[in-house]
Amino acid sequence: MSEKRQVPPKSSLERTAKRHGIAVVVVDEAGKQGPAVNDNSICAVLNPNGVLVGRCARDCGRALERATDGNATISYTCHAGLLCRAARFEIDGKPAAVIVGRAFTSSENYRRAANRAMTGDWRDLPASRFFENILILGSDAPIVDALREIKDEAKKQALSPAADSSEAKEIARRAAALNAKKKGTSSGPDPAAWRSFFGSLLGRDYISARNATIEFVARQFEVSSLIWLEERGDRLESTAVSAKLKGRSINVGIDLDDERLAEAAAGEKPVVLGRSPTPEEPDPKRILLFAMPVGDDIPAALVVLDKVPEDARRRAIARFCRAVAPQLEILRLRAEMERRAHLDEVSERLAEGIRELDTRELWRHLARVSADLLQSERASLMTREGSSENFRVKGSVGSLFDLENETAAGERVARIVFERGRPIVVRDAAATGLPPVDKERKYKTASFLSAPIWLGERQLAVINFTDKVTGTPFDGRDLDLVKAIAPQLAAVIDRTQLVERAGELEQLSVTDPLTGLLNRRYMVQRLSEEVKRSNRHGYPMAFVMLDVDHFKSYNDNFGHPAGDEALKIVASVIRETLRDADVAVRFGGEEFAILLPQTTDAEAANIANRVRQNVASTEFPHRKVTVSVGVASCSSEVCAKMDMISAADKALYQAKAEGRDRVVIYQPTEDDLPQE
Repeated sequence: MSEKRQVPPKSSLERTAKRHGIAVVVVDEAGKQGPAVNDNSICAVLNPNGVLVGRCARDCGRALERATDGNATISYTCHAGLLCRAARFEIDGKPAAVIVGRAFTSSENYRRAANRAMTGDWRDLPASRFFENILILGSDAPIVDALREIKDEAKKQALSPAADSSEAKEIARRAAALNAKKKGTSSGPDPAAWRSFFGSLLGRDYISARNATIEFVARQFEVSSLIWLEERGDRLESTAVSAKLKGRSINVGIDLDDERLAEAAAGEKPVVLGRSPTPEEPDPKRILLFAMPVGDDIPAALVVLDKVPEDARRRAIARFCRAVAPQLEILRLRAEMERRAHLDEVSERLAEGIRELDTRELWRHLARVSADLLQSERASLMTREGSSENFRVKGSVGSLFDLENETAAGERVARIVFERGRPIVVRDAAATGLPPVDKERKYKTASFLSAPIWLGERQLAVINFTDKVTGTPFDGRDLDLVKAIAPQLAAVIDRTQLVERAGELEQLSVTDPLTGLLNRRYMVQRLSEEVKRSNRHGYPMAFVMLDVDHFKSYNDNFGHPAGDEALKIVASVIRETLRDADVAVRFGGEEFAILLPQTTDAEAANIANRVRQNVASTEFPHRKVTVSVGVASCSSEVCAKMDMISAADKALYQAKAEGRDRVVIYQPTEDDLPQE
């Protein structure tokens, strides 16, 4: 016969949830969720007012049905990637499931959820609430312990009130042992300081929380020289230091696939970096690197330059780093969502009305919007004039002088950046050896950022920023923002330069006279540049081919002038549907092509479908017109081993073969790829 357990009171559930850092939820036999304790904010956003809907109803809503045996415990990972455990209990004689966990224990699931929130199907959910209370655990142990604790509490309630009950004593002993295990006995911050610090973190932004963590470790563990490492590509690189190291040049890093780092993340000891002791040098200079894992990922680490000989203190620092890592990763992701939202806003502003601007005002528009993004009072865009060596300011904002007519523009910094082809971020110009700037320029700070704008193999321009509004120096985050908008800047600058240098006759040579779109000649050149850029930097990109369905019959039935008018309408729909950085061309006849720089597979499929749907819903003079669409993404198989145009064309042919008026994504087969 199944054991009947009464759900413990809410105060008991709250203590358990807080102690283990998990959510506790009660779901009744109708699949309705009661008030949740410490609920994961993802669950709260997906289920407004606590009502389980959609896939949540199929996961947590069926927990009681699956835990049919009163003694059974079920474990499952829900559609959001959260690990849960559930068992059968009772409330007022009626069955209910107590679900604990709702936490990430896998970094892969966590990253997938974050991507869904930032660019996927959860993108329209309120971002500010989504990351309010993300629950991340290093393993499933806290979930297992929490459910056992709730079961023990339920047993205690069901027992006779006799104080000397042997079973009650056993339960008390197990609870005390569990608490002792959680508290530990190692040296480190006192529990009150630890709780107070953790409680303050989620009220901060990521940068201030990171800096506060560095200083907390320095103060509580009596170390003073600390370096913070963050994930940059395939390495952890230094991004911040403790107060004692401010102003010093620091360059510490470690590869993410370094076995020592994985070993430190799995246990409770740091990575020891430096030379091993020798008879000649018994005490070499060494540093300690403490991993900060989130699930099975390591997005950050803390380096201690001080000597920490005591094993107990090393273990305490390691435990602290493991405990604080999930909270900081939540803040980092929240900041990333805000950054992406800001970038989307800037991208829209970059595209605002640029077709109506004359070329001179367009350059200024690009400088103005870029300056706003970086919170910079001054910005300028420079290009090299034709075959000459001279630079010219094409657009600027915030300068006290007429930079656009300056004869020696760019000689101090832009030329160096252009010739090296790499960006530079300078905290203090006086420390670089650069020629001093004229005092008449009246710069407010000595920091600046200068970066080249590339399109494939061609360097189009140099963009410069000075005088941050906040008065702080430019840093790597500012450079990341510039890199994020660089593709859009490059696309607009390329078009603008084409108009400026070509003149009407040359412009006609790359423009289709019927539709006004660019032509195949231009696309072939741009596509080659974008493929090289994607291969070099790993940026996503996609290429789309469209064909007007049954166009021959349209011409035969209504005449060639009507066919030409239909092609103009299709071209107009394509132009209005695309983003400003996208490139549309008339490829020939009734075929069109679209280049989608820095666009993922999923985004390309969405854009292609929007074009198809918009054409199908547009009114044409004689009959409905539809298009078939083939999409190819720049993967290693396609970009490296075959032609993007051929790949998209194969997908287009498949779309027509399957009935037309549809989008097909190219999937390479062994027969498509050339033999080695």
